[in-house]
Amino acid sequence: MSRAYKFNNPAGLYFVSFATVGWIDVFTRETYRNIIVESLKYCQVSKGLEIYAWCLMTNHVHLIVRAKEGFLMSSIMRDFKKFTSKKLIEAILSNEHESRKEWMIAIFKSSGEYNSNNKNYQFWRQDNKPIELWSHEVIQQKLEYIHQCRLLKQYLYSFIHHIVQFFRFVISRVFSV
Repeated sequence: MSRAYKFNNPAGLYFVSFATVGWIDVFTRETYRNIIVESLKYCQVSKGLEIYAWCLMTNHVHLIVRAKEGFLMSSIMRDFKKFTSKKLIEAILSNEHESRKEWMIAIFKSSGEYNSNNKNYQFWRQDNKPIELWSHEVIQQKLEYIHQCRLLKQYLYSFIHHIVQFFRFVISRVFSV
């Protein structure tokens, strides 16, 4: 990995993005989103993670973070990704209502077989793409990006909700006649 994508400054503030392998839309389910949220909370309390902004999309995460003194961002991210990958795979496997289970697990398993760092599955892509936020302008740019992602996510969920409601209305009219 090049120096451009490493946590070079232990005291630095970073914009970090990481995604599921194959950009699989895992986080459309609340159960899986909750694992991420609870894990971030744990890292704040126990691993020295300071979170300044974040956004969880359907298949990736954006964070603006820093490690408290005495902690390393690379270690926090490594532990976070290792723990959440195991918990998310377990949650998918044990979810009897998960309609996407078979093909998602097949992709995670296939990805894991090609990476010697894994035993069975690979959930997250290997890269974190950390970008040190070294100026006020860069911080503002990344904050705006996270804000725009959140707005887009809210808009899409609202749009989909309205489409579903519209079709429910149409279907109820068609079949009630």
